[in-house]
Amino acid sequence: MDFNPRQLKLIDVVRSQGSVTVEHLAEELSVTLQTVRRDVQRLSEAGTLTRFHGGVRMPSSTTENIAHTQRQGLHAEGKARIARAVAQQVPNHCSLFLNIGTTTEAIAESLLHHQGLRVITNNLNVATILCRNPEFEVIVAGGVVRARDRGIVGEAAVDFIRQFKVDIGIIGISGIESDGSLRDYDFREVKVTQTIIAQAREVWLAADASKFNRPAMVEAATLRQIDRLFTDATPPEPFAALLAEADVRLDVCQA
Repeated sequence: MDFNPRQLKLIDVVRSQGSVTVEHLAEELSVTLQTVRRDVQRLSEAGTLTRFHGGVRMPSSTTENIAHTQRQGLHAEGKARIARAVAQQVPNHCSLFLNIGTTTEAIAESLLHHQGLRVITNNLNVATILCRNPEFEVIVAGGVVRARDRGIVGEAAVDFIRQFKVDIGIIGISGIESDGSLRDYDFREVKVTQTIIAQAREVWLAADASKFNRPAMVEAATLRQIDRLFTDATPPEPFAALLAEADVRLDVCQA
């Protein structure tokens, strides 16, 4: 389902605050209560938000991600800026891992004009995008395909990825918590991400600003395991200190 810019902003407000009253949303978005109620009704019917008496919250925030098609529309402009910035830093004729996520899919689109890339991925969407460049060698991990986002997970994918050592591992993540942990929802996906991190000479994290302070259930890594972070806005506190302590290079990708 496609959401308009106002509805996408509404989702951002709810995600940043956890739960919000209808009155606060109307004030934040500078619209009428009737408009907010219509938007909330539509978003709750789509499963993106959960309504309660007088307000709205994110559904199952620590245990379940929102649908892939809905994530594609969220923060699309920020993801596009991140994707362009990452692609500018990737040299031709290098080897890469790209994992599951709409941000890594945007990065794949931005890489299409490169030359001679060798890419290993557990994301069928990434593979489909990159196959449009006949100069690329695209290698797809084996394993269980998740129907909801065409990501490949499970022990077979982990064993397959262990065979490779690549120049750069480019990963997305569902949340970065204030203790410096990188988190996701599916422990099978996390196992693959951990293997990608272990098998990459450099690890680049691509995460839009909504991922800061976003809770998720399973720890995939910590900031200390990351070399570079690409994001679309200056991270909130306490992340500046955490990034400096972990010696992570921060790339804020602005318009």
